Amino acid sequence: MFIVHVFAHVKPDNVEEFKSASMENASNSVKEPGIARFDVIQQKDDPSQFVLLEVYRRENDPVRHKETQHYQKWRDTVEDMMAEPRRAIKYHNIFPDENGWG
Repeated sequence: MFIVHVFAHVKPDNVEEFKSASMENASNSVKEPGIARFDVIQQKDDPSQFVLLEVYRRENDPVRHKETQHYQKWRDTVEDMMAEPRRAIKYHNIFPDENGWG
């Protein structure tokens, strides 16, 4: 498994628009065969902070994800909503193992 946490700091006036665009992207992303999980989470004490938790089955699946129409639409839609550039941290899972992701 290959896991990516994408940190997004959104302009306060764009929080609801970002949530909507991200939920649309996530609902399409989980239909991709290479994605085991795709969560959109919002920081409780600062609603302008989000984390996209993306769990891919193989290390090259993020490349396939970025080729999809729904990702490209999301990327272009949220670009001007960012208070600062998005950043990502990549991980490998420890627990659960690959079988625990369904």
